[in-house]
Amino acid sequence: MLKENNGKILIVDDESKLVEVVGSYLENAGYAVYGAYSGQQALQLIEQVNPSLIILDLMLPDIMGEEVCKMLRKKSKVPIIMLTAKAKEEDILKGLDIGADDYVTKPFSPRQLVARVVALLRRTNDSIVFSPNIISLNNGDLVINSAKHEVKKNGKIVNLTPNEYKILLTMVRYPHKAFTREELIAVALEGNFDGFDRTIDSHIKNLRQKIETNPKTPEYILTVHGVGYKFGGAYSEN
Repeated sequence: MLKENNGKILIVDDESKLVEVVGSYLENAGYAVYGAYSGQQALQLIEQVNPSLIILDLMLPDIMGEEVCKMLRKKSKVPIIMLTAKAKEEDILKGLDIGADDYVTKPFSPRQLVARVVALLRRTNDSIVFSPNIISLNNGDLVINSAKHEVKKNGKIVNLTPNEYKILLTMVRYPHKAFTREELIAVALEGNFDGFDRTIDSHIKNLRQKIETNPKTPEYILTVHGVGYKFGGAYSEN
């Protein structure tokens, strides 16, 4: 059973019944719940209550949820779960690309949504905030300078292809997320890819050869069986 006062959750949806039902489940799980029924109201409440997590519908009466998400990501790293009837893969990938941390399609189970909230907050609380330009991993074993598009292993520059670099940087910027091959094509390579999705495996193999101390027992690019890959490095001070 969850402890009381686990955090503040803001639900943004113009369906009052949905806000009421989801809010009830979250309150029973020990969260303080706030409801907003438009994009403008959501932006005002975010400033007032500083929520721990936002459940954001995409179809709002004034500002589209995608725009609200983009506005938030310019100034905040608050976890965002997008909640929408848009179930197409391209919509999901677009949502993740603009900064959402998770994506739930309607209809859905309120209990499963609460489980996703718990899991996402746990991952967020365990994560380390890193510089957007200099990312140091495993006590400096691997350092990524996104301003220079430069990667160093043990202080030596690693020569990555453009696609290898994009895949690595995408995975680093979404720690703990398990990417499918299709998601890596859409998010990291921006859909500019004409090969088979299994070609991603070749990029991953080459990345491991270049950045892992032992490619057979990788520390950075981990395989998630039945899904794809996720990043496993530990962020450290530069």
